[in-house]
Parts: sequence; structure tokens; C-alpha cells
Amino acid sequence: MGSVLVTGATGGIGTALVSALAEAGHRVIAVGRDVGRLDVRGVEADLADPGTLATAVPETWRRTMAVNVASAAELVRLTLPALRRSRGHVIFVNASPGMTGVPRWSAFVASKAALRELAESLREEEAAHGIRVTTVYPAATATALLGEVRSAFGRPYDPEACLRPQTLAAMIVWALSAPPDAYACELSVLPSPR
Repeated sequence: MGSVLVTGATGGIGTALVSALAEAGHRVIAVGRDVGRLDVRGVEADLADPGTLATAVPETWRRTMAVNVASAAELVRLTLPALRRSRGHVIFVNASPGMTGVPRWSAFVASKAALRELAESLREEEAAHGIRVTTVYPAATATALLGEVRSAFGRPYDPEACLRPQTLAAMIVWALSAPPDAYACELSVLPSPR
């Protein structure tokens, strides 16, 4: 198994992914806030500050774009030599399948659209180096953050109707286990029908 760098490693999905990857035999390097609580090698980082960004951009937009896009692009740039040497696999976790035009969430939706385009461009640019790029689109996942978001929108939150973070992590490990002659470039993950 290879080395896997996981950003957002201390969130609900990130923690489950770190555990699933470690259990599958991968060497995991976790990036996030408070990584000391994880049982893997970690790098403390606040992805909201991946570098300098224009100060004129409103704080919400700046922070959202920094966390969801700029940090991803910077991490890929920094790890690109190793990815090329190992013919590695980059996995971006995006928004729910088909998410577009959400009122009061324009920064989030725009950042996820930008992440999709980053993935598609990277896939084309790095195919000659053998790098695989997969975008995962998880449906509602049972995390504390989703509970807060649903509450803010006045919508009900039923964790039983959502994906479990561990299930999403297992799907990502599955994507990383693709045979050498094929892989999933996009993966929409939905809960099974009840």
C-alpha cells in the first residue's frame, strides 16, 4: 500500500477516512487542526490560510475559497513531484451530487465548482505522468456539520437517512484500490434505498 495525505483529517468524514485508510494498510499523513488526537502522523495546519490571497475579497468568500480550493491546489502543487514519481492518485471530496445554486451558500457552491474544475484540469494535465484524479461527490453524510447546516436552513436532520462517514471512507478506500488499467474519475456516493 502507498502513502495517503488526507486534508480535513479531523472532521467527521476526515477522521473516518484516516481510520479506514490505516486499516487498509496505507501509510496516512493527516493534515488539519488538532491532528494530535489522531493515531497517525499528522501536520497541524489551518487550511484557511494556504498563502496570500487578495485582501479585498470578503472574509467568507476568502475563507471558503481558501479551505475548499486554494489549499487543495497548493497541496497538489507541493506534492506533485512525489505524485509523478509514484504515479499517484489524487482524490478530491466535493459537494453532494448535482449541487448547484444554493441561496445564501454562493461561496460554498462556487468553491466546489472550482474544485471540480481543478480536478478535471489536473486529470488532463497529469495523465501523461500516470496520475489518477478522482472526484467524490458524497450525498448527505451524518456529521455534526450537516446537523448545523440543516438547522440553519430550518430543515430536518436525520442521521439514519444519511451516509455514515465510515461508509464514505470505505468508498474512497475502494476507489484507491482500483486495478492498474482503470479507475473511477468521478464517484457519486448515495445512501442505499431504505
